[in-house]
Amino acid sequence: MNHLPLIIKREYLTKVKNKSFIIMTILSPIIMIALISVVAYLSQLNNNKTRVISVLDESGIVKEVFKDTENTTYHILQNMSLSDAKAIVKETSNYGLLHIGKFDDFDVLSKHIKFYSEESPSLTLISSLESKIEKKLTNLKLQQKGVDVEMIKASKINVNLAQESFEGEKTSKIDSVVKLIFGGIAGYLLFMFIIIYGNMIMRSVIEEKTSRIIEVIISSVKPVQLMLGKIIGTSLAGITQFVIWLILGGVLMAIVSAIFGIDMAQSPQQDMMQRAMENPEVNMQIQDILTAFYNLPILNLIIAFILFFISGYLLYSSFYAAIGAAVDNETDTQQFMLPILMPLILAVYIGIFTVIEDPHGTVSTIFSFIPLTSPVVMLMRIPFGVPLWQQLLSLLILIATFMLTVWFAAKIYRVGILMYGKKPSYKELIKWIKY
Repeated sequence: MNHLPLIIKREYLTKVKNKSFIIMTILSPIIMIALISVVAYLSQLNNNKTRVISVLDESGIVKEVFKDTENTTYHILQNMSLSDAKAIVKETSNYGLLHIGKFDDFDVLSKHIKFYSEESPSLTLISSLESKIEKKLTNLKLQQKGVDVEMIKASKINVNLAQESFEGEKTSKIDSVVKLIFGGIAGYLLFMFIIIYGNMIMRSVIEEKTSRIIEVIISSVKPVQLMLGKIIGTSLAGITQFVIWLILGGVLMAIVSAIFGIDMAQSPQQDMMQRAMENPEVNMQIQDILTAFYNLPILNLIIAFILFFISGYLLYSSFYAAIGAAVDNETDTQQFMLPILMPLILAVYIGIFTVIEDPHGTVSTIFSFIPLTSPVVMLMRIPFGVPLWQQLLSLLILIATFMLTVWFAAKIYRVGILMYGKKPSYKELIKWIKY
């Protein structure tokens, strides 16, 4: 008799009715939104803070580049010594003092520029000041050498290579970035889902094993059905928790924004982004990004994501279930976790460092067919245009490996689930498989 649906239902209801599961399902988005709200609020406070910077330009040639912004006010000091300027800045509690020495040689002048402050200045501010001064001194030196700066600017040519396949399909650098981001998110989601809910399956098996409930259940249920029921039931509970997190997180974010007036998208770079949006070139880049997104094979990506996500998760979940059956406590699982995590970590590194450079290269292609790495690597390759036969072949290999893994894992599960008080070794696991 097939007890699989009953086992799935039991596992699902046991998980979702568990107090710790309910508490974490509710508290996790609350804690996350609270942290995001605090960061957004503090960033908003930091954004609204106006810095007053005093500038003592003894050379008299750089001070004109310092224009007030929304968050930075420049106070130009004149006809005073450096010691007097320092005293004034301390009395007024200004953010800092920028001192530019008096030298005729621009190369010497560049080495005699200092910023004085009570605290360490922000890296962004220092970089901004350096950029302003460098640009001004460079232009002045070019003019000193008799070079027409405006002519150089007018002579500058920007080259943006147009990309097109032999079939006439147009692409761009932005297309590659969008594809990489989509593939990276898909691979990362699978990686995190396996880690979080794979451990949940393993702990569930260990708990039932140590409570001896499993001795009653195993007498009327086949080990394969019991293991698959645990995997599928726990997976459904995990999906339920994930969906609740998304819904609850969205509602809480809207409530926090409405009540406290916190802009969740607020960041120190927001003003910069708003000014950039007014730039026609930036608007053109945004249009290119949207075009690149619409050019993605959306239907193929969605179907492939679902199939590879589910198959890859089930494959690794069977490993976690087998480990849970083989040990008596979580401490003993450490010796078996590394061989499982290594392929996952390798897949992420292959995806990041190889798929970026050459998505259709030998290394990327081979690892997209190896079952332990294919769920991550293939998901990263598909946005770049993988032939359908490669996707199907990789998926078939992955499913076949899952079925074979379940068969081996069930043998370990069948023996290990009734073994107590002994820490198993790899040699013993091989013996269990042969039984």
